[in-house]
Amino acid sequence: MPKHSETRALPYTPLQMFELVADVRSYDLFLPWVSAIRVREDSETLMVADMIVGFKGLRESFTSRVNKTRPERVHVDYIDGPLKHLHNDWRFRPDDNGGVLVDFEVEFTFKNRLFEALAGQMFDSALRKMIGAFETRACQLYGVGESGSSSSSAQSAA
Repeated sequence: MPKHSETRALPYTPLQMFELVADVRSYDLFLPWVSAIRVREDSETLMVADMIVGFKGLRESFTSRVNKTRPERVHVDYIDGPLKHLHNDWRFRPDDNGGVLVDFEVEFTFKNRLFEALAGQMFDSALRKMIGAFETRACQLYGVGESGSSSSSAQSAA
């Protein structure tokens, strides 16, 4: 089962990063492989959304429940689709430099063993591309923050 956890120091506020991650409606504008989003339900603390993702002729749709705790956490749980399970957790903490520490964790298992094998081979590069897309989006929305450059530490297992 692919699993990854990482902490990044970014030059934004916890609220800015929370709002970016919680804005699931905009994912198709900047996340690779996301071709469409449909929000079924949305409130201050809960969202249920369908996401269509595609890669090299494969196209899948899945539904997730997004629990939002402003401005410190976004937690995603899988409801339906091609996975057995998906857990995705984002936590946002102020750092000592006026920026934010973003703690990111994801783990998932596909129902289909072929998809699982493909995901395992591409997991690290796909994850780097996705995390980079969030950082690029933050820069587009908020500019470069006052706390300077980003740093990261990562652990992953497939």
